[in-house]
Amino acid sequence: MTLPNDLQTSAEHVWVKIEGNRAKIGITSPAQDELGDIVFVELPEVGDKVEVDEPFGSVESVKTVSELSAPITGIVVEVNEQLDHSPELINQSPYDSGWMLVVEPSNPDQLDKLMTPEAYQAFLAAN
Repeated sequence: MTLPNDLQTSAEHVWVKIEGNRAKIGITSPAQDELGDIVFVELPEVGDKVEVDEPFGSVESVKTVSELSAPITGIVVEVNEQLDHSPELINQSPYDSGWMLVVEPSNPDQLDKLMTPEAYQAFLAAN
């Protein structure tokens, strides 16, 4: 499993991709593998604030329901509405069409606490 080089990841398996002054957010491939077939996604709405390490939504799979923890603090500026009707996009393409949110970070220094792809690989190997 290789994580795209332009992503940073939290210990809760949530990835962040910086695009200008915004951050696209989703869950990693190992996370969606562990969950199994995703059947429902609950996400915040545009304008909502997400707080680092606090739940911002949940994913329901055939196995379980899991809360999603925000990797950074910020305001939601976009939500992937395709997931309302096609939550399986997370399983099919967790780094592309399966993205979840776009956030305007309010504290960019929080990005420094996220793992690089190499650090995430080491984290997975150790756990």
